[in-house]
Amino acid sequence: MKRAFGLYEWLGPLGLTPLAAWAWWRVGGGRADVAALAVLVPVIHGYVVPAIGTNVLKVWGFTTRLRIGAIRPQHGFVFGSATAVLVAGLFAALGPDAGLAARAGGTAALLLAVNWIYDALAIRHGVLVVRNQCWADGRSEWAVAGDYVVWFFGLFGLIHGALLHLAMQHMAGDAMLWIAGGAAATMLGPTLAYIAASRLRHGHSGCRPMERSVGA
Repeated sequence: MKRAFGLYEWLGPLGLTPLAAWAWWRVGGGRADVAALAVLVPVIHGYVVPAIGTNVLKVWGFTTRLRIGAIRPQHGFVFGSATAVLVAGLFAALGPDAGLAARAGGTAALLLAVNWIYDALAIRHGVLVVRNQCWADGRSEWAVAGDYVVWFFGLFGLIHGALLHLAMQHMAGDAMLWIAGGAAATMLGPTLAYIAASRLRHGHSGCRPMERSVGA
């Protein structure tokens, strides 16, 4: 399984990035601005949030050979390309007349489910290291990933899906403003929600590596 992760982290972005651009060109009605928004927002998110989580806060870490600090140099495209393809498939399945709630809620549910499975398996097989409170308490990899996936993937998906719906209806030029605003919203919203939830659940922000309890 670890070999499969190693192959996917390079072959995935190489194949999925052009596929994502093409898929959103089709789903977005031949609009380059919608395609750029759909692909670039998760790519930017996939670089900035994990880079802070690994190299600054040191709560997360990757064990792959090629790293910049503790993050894979292609990580934004690993997350962003797969996200864009999945959401394009969802939007296509929902159809052109789908509403805001269906697209935003569907995107949230899809990205939460897929990334929960991916991260839990990555933790189990030693590809991803997460030193959060659940890890310190000796809980399963599903619980360790579950401590953050609702916010960084579920809430991300809710915001991103809503943004794409609104862009398809109302964006007329100014793609860079939509991309910048979307990247900011999908980074700040989930991060603040995660910190608030961590304070309620664990009594701390969840923004520092935890020490593992003896015997955990």
